[in-house]
Amino acid sequence: MIGNVLDRTGSVMRRVAALFPPLLAPLLLLTLAACSQSSDWVMFRGEDGRGATPNALRPPLAVKWKLPLEPDGARARAFNPPVVVGDTVHFGSDDGNFYAFDLNTGYMQWIFKSRAPVNSVPFADSDNLYFGSNDGHVYAVDRTTGEERWRFPTEYTVQSLILRYDDLVMFTSDRGDTHFLTLEGQEVHRIPNPVWSYHTFQVYDGVMYWAPGPRNLGASFGAFDIYDKQYLWVESTTPGYNWYSFPALRDRVLYYSAGGAGNDELRYAYYAVDRLTGQPRWIVEETSFFGDRGELVYQPRQVFRDSLNLLDYMAPSLWRNIVIYTSGDAVVRAFNTESGTSAWRHTFQYPTSNAPTVAGDRVYFGVHGDEAAGVAPRLVALSANNGRLAWQMELEGAVLSAPVVSGKYLIFGTDRNLFYVLEQVF
Repeated sequence: MIGNVLDRTGSVMRRVAALFPPLLAPLLLLTLAACSQSSDWVMFRGEDGRGATPNALRPPLAVKWKLPLEPDGARARAFNPPVVVGDTVHFGSDDGNFYAFDLNTGYMQWIFKSRAPVNSVPFADSDNLYFGSNDGHVYAVDRTTGEERWRFPTEYTVQSLILRYDDLVMFTSDRGDTHFLTLEGQEVHRIPNPVWSYHTFQVYDGVMYWAPGPRNLGASFGAFDIYDKQYLWVESTTPGYNWYSFPALRDRVLYYSAGGAGNDELRYAYYAVDRLTGQPRWIVEETSFFGDRGELVYQPRQVFRDSLNLLDYMAPSLWRNIVIYTSGDAVVRAFNTESGTSAWRHTFQYPTSNAPTVAGDRVYFGVHGDEAAGVAPRLVALSANNGRLAWQMELEGAVLSAPVVSGKYLIFGTDRNLFYVLEQVF
């Protein structure tokens, strides 16, 4: 999320600290993932937000089909993760549309038109799809036909994760409120959100991680009991860190990261905290490195600002006893979950473009290129065990947001407004 510790000219970031225009960071976000033992992917960043699936998908991969979403070829600023139910993939787009495509053929099943870009992360249940639009509404549409069931108006853009938990539908409007609705679209509760935009969160055992903090505490976030309607604990943002990522959860520990931009480098902090108390288990702080070539092509401050459109920016992947981060620079960092010591790292010539997804024992994500030098962006796979390069593939455009894994397919969008479906070829 991006919060806004607003300065007087304007604002921003989740737990936003101030260096940028009103953007508001993804608070820590929530949910992309393959569910249970099926090939469905209906939760942002998967089970407990871990950014991983046991569904092994081993390269080489080949293009099954790809679809241009914008005929004029304009660059996309974001393409947040789709959801997959059965043989259908659902996603929103900068063109204001929400789509349903047959995963095997690329055939469009239906399209729902909103009045503004759709940058939220959707959620699917057995009957409906839920998503937000920059037109200020959250929609519930029939999963099979795309027919509108209901819409809920807010006063602000909705670029958050949408989540159903029990009989509640939850989402956050940018610097507005976090809303809790019935399945029929009637509001039952809200908490103020004066700071954050691009908000992500997950709910575990009835507790929201992260919820926007109380209004009187300014730029803060915390653990909020959605039934008792009270905070278990609240954490204030750290000066210089504007973005706080979506958290992954294992047992009692939450893993997440924070980022901030200086003139010549980015600052990173990687956390493991007790989910019941908010007390740190370990913290690692580092600065960015953009690679031998990337330093010449990419400006850290601009990279950071661009990345804030991605709801899973800096979100971790958990694999065995390792937590893995791609943070928008050229280094992939893996830490031991117990101690925070380095497990491995892999450095590229150019910066990474999106959060990772682990499928089996392979870590998938994108790496930028250099258009002027004729170096194309790539999709890469590393070994989750040791960080060694296992496979790579040139793409039309840089990958935006973590790929989704469904059965033998890997699914993602690029900043060239192309929607890719790759398949395992052996």
